[in-house]
Amino acid sequence: MATSSSPVSGVAERYALSLFELARDEGSVDTVESELAAFGGLIEDSADFRRLVLSPSFTSEEQLAAISGVVAQTRPSQLTGNFLKVIAANRRLFALPAMIRSFKAMAAAHRGGHGLEGADHRGKGEQAPVGRDHLQEVAGERARPRLRHDAR
Repeated sequence: MATSSSPVSGVAERYALSLFELARDEGSVDTVESELAAFGGLIEDSADFRRLVLSPSFTSEEQLAAISGVVAQTRPSQLTGNFLKVIAANRRLFALPAMIRSFKAMAAAHRGGHGLEGADHRGKGEQAPVGRDHLQEVAGERARPRLRHDAR
């Protein structure tokens, strides 16, 4: 594992490692990875959820109540749901995006593949020059590329 470059990444790596070890032991790495990706998408897509996760203005009780409600509605596995509640209760929700990235990297390493991500900085209607297929071709068959739209 790479050396942490910031306190947030150190926290994220420790929490992600704990979650990864539990998921690996119960054989649910793929499930947890998928569920975390869904929560990562929610952070990207919902300004309200992103504010809840990243803003220090919410108390741990408020974050825990909100996360508990989201968990009740989305019904992830018990492991993922409990993990989200623990990080909310421990005031670590701000590090969730980094935890998701760390877990994804651990899962890719566990599978023997490489996690790759490419970003398309063009407008939504414009043609992206590099797509998922190209990333797959360059990286090889064991890679699991993800292309996201990043309108900057």
